[in-house]
Formats: sequence, C-alpha cells, structure tokens
Amino acid sequence: MTKLIISPSFKRAFRTIVPALLGCATQGDTFEELLQNLYEAIEGYLSIDIETIETDNKTRILDIAV
Repeated sequence: MTKLIISPSFKRAFRTIVPALLGCATQGDTFEELLQNLYEAIEGYLSIDIETIETDNKTRILDIAV
C-alpha cells in the first residue's frame, strides 16, 4: 500500500502525485475522475513492453493487480 498526495489544482479541482512512483501524477475535475485518471496513470507507469525483454528459463514475468 502506498500513500497519495491529493491537493487542489489551479487548472482542475484535484491533482495527485504518487511519491512511490517517481513522476507519476494526474488530475481531475471531480474526485471520481481523479481516481479513474490515477488508475490509468499507475497502469501506464507500470506497463512495459514484454516483447522487448529477453528472458531465459530462470526468468518469470508475472501480472499483478494494483
């Protein structure tokens, strides 16, 4: 579990940063929109292109829900 920093924004109603994920931030006009944008931002931050990773028989690639 990680903590979020949610604060008012000049352009939109809410903004947030995820300190555990350097550079991961988003904003929204409503709290619900902020949460939706946050899920998308974290998913994008954590996504990688599996096709570009070279693996051997000792390497595992796992999908996790965040």
